[in-house]
Amino acid sequence: MAQKTLALAGVRRRGDGFGHAIRKEMTQRGWDVRLVHHQTDEIQGLPCVRSVKEVAGQVGGLILVTHPNVTERLVREAADAGIRRIWLQPGSASKEAVRVCEERGIAVVSRECILMYAAPGTFPHGLHRWFRGLLGRMPR
Repeated sequence: MAQKTLALAGVRRRGDGFGHAIRKEMTQRGWDVRLVHHQTDEIQGLPCVRSVKEVAGQVGGLILVTHPNVTERLVREAADAGIRRIWLQPGSASKEAVRVCEERGIAVVSRECILMYAAPGTFPHGLHRWFRGLLGRMPR
C-alpha cells in the first residue's frame, strides 16, 4: 500500500465491474493507477498499455482483477519484467499464481480486497477494515 504508482489489469473496456471500481477508488485516494489491457490502448478516455512489461520500472506493484488463468500469465510476465509486488484480488488468485510469486521472490497479497486497506476506507470497506482491526485480523 506504500507504493503510490500501481499497475492494474482487469478493467473492462465498458468501464464497469470491480476493476473499474478499484481504479476509481484508488485514484480518488491519491494513487497513480496505470491500466494494463491486452486488447486496447484506452478505456473510457484513460490510456492503457498492452502488457505489464510496458509499465515495469514505472510502477511499485501490480493489482490483478483477472480470471485465474490470465492471472497466472500476468504474474509470470510481471516476474520477468522485475515487478516485485503483486496484489491478487479475490477471484483472481490461483495456487499456481501464488506459487510463482513465492518462487520468484515477489511479495504477494492473495484473496484480500485492496479497498479494505486503501485508507481512508469508504463504506462498506471502511467498516470491514475497522472490524478486522478490532479483532486483530489486519495483515502486518
